[in-house]
Amino acid sequence: MNYILRTTIYNQFCAGSSETGVRKTVKDMKSLGFKGVILGYARESVARMEGTESRVEAINQRSIEDRAVEEWKQGNLRTLKMIGEGDYLAIKFTGAGPAAVEALSRGDTVPPPLVKQAITELCEATAAQHSRLWIDAEQQVFQPTIDAWAIDLMRQFNRGGAIVVLNTIQAYLKSSAENVHRHLCLAGREGWSLGIKLVRGAYIAHDIRSRIHDTKADTDRNYNHIVESLLTRRFPLTDSHDTPAFPDTRLFVATHNAESVRRASNLLRYRVLNGLPTIPVEVGQLQGMADEVSCGLVAQNQTEGVLPAEGKSAASDPVPGVFKCLAWGTTEECLHFLLRRAVENQSAMERTRDTAAALREEAWRRIGW
Repeated sequence: MNYILRTTIYNQFCAGSSETGVRKTVKDMKSLGFKGVILGYARESVARMEGTESRVEAINQRSIEDRAVEEWKQGNLRTLKMIGEGDYLAIKFTGAGPAAVEALSRGDTVPPPLVKQAITELCEATAAQHSRLWIDAEQQVFQPTIDAWAIDLMRQFNRGGAIVVLNTIQAYLKSSAENVHRHLCLAGREGWSLGIKLVRGAYIAHDIRSRIHDTKADTDRNYNHIVESLLTRRFPLTDSHDTPAFPDTRLFVATHNAESVRRASNLLRYRVLNGLPTIPVEVGQLQGMADEVSCGLVAQNQTEGVLPAEGKSAASDPVPGVFKCLAWGTTEECLHFLLRRAVENQSAMERTRDTAAALREEAWRRIGW
């Protein structure tokens, strides 16, 4: 079973299980023209849902909890050493084991001391390396607490023009525009910089369905609305009053939807070339998914000779930097990640057809037909 998994979906979606293999994958991605990578250690925990309630199965022995936190921290520090300046370290709070999972499910506003110390060390090491760290979204049973912990980290590390920490917003949630608005207001009033990674969402199999947009079209409209609001430096809730000045903000457009990527790229270019205010934008897709979208944007930037500028403010670049998101770990550690990819791909037939067409076109080009 392990052999079948590794030679099929694991090799398609994962960067490797050893430092040597992961470093080679990272190097290969950058050699294709990607500005950088996002690398995440795949270890995590998943809560089981019974109706609308969650039941977390966790071992409560203190020694095991402490060891889980230490292993998670060391795994992420190893991950950080595999990437370079400007790259992203992706972390999941549930990967820190039972202590973190229980605190998240209880809604504790502050992480347990050992978990907090580990998170702080990861942020400090990321900042010292001039990389960035984003905190992945997870199930709704955890997400409000994840947001609270992430905001506290941005308060601490996103100062003086530096954006070290980004939080993830899932646009398939009906409350996502309001959540982005809340993040912007807090950053504007408190004087720290905001980093947002915007995704559609990947936990539909585990989440409360009534909190998710009723249709894919509703999710698409909401996603594009949030992107356009941020790129035009507007708050997403237009009927809101008493909003502060728009804060220093960075957006990562993390989506496999070609239309959303095209709209974001075109709007960024239009605003920069016409001297209109905007924010720094980067885009990216998962390894093995929507490669025609990310590679197409890289090829377009190279063909037109418009590349992210060296030594300039990212906000002045007329094109977004393009990244590939990689997960690494053993087959067992990557199972939850791979299961989400399987669920996500159940509704991806249209994108699959686009990928097949792109591959056929490239094959004909290479043989000269």
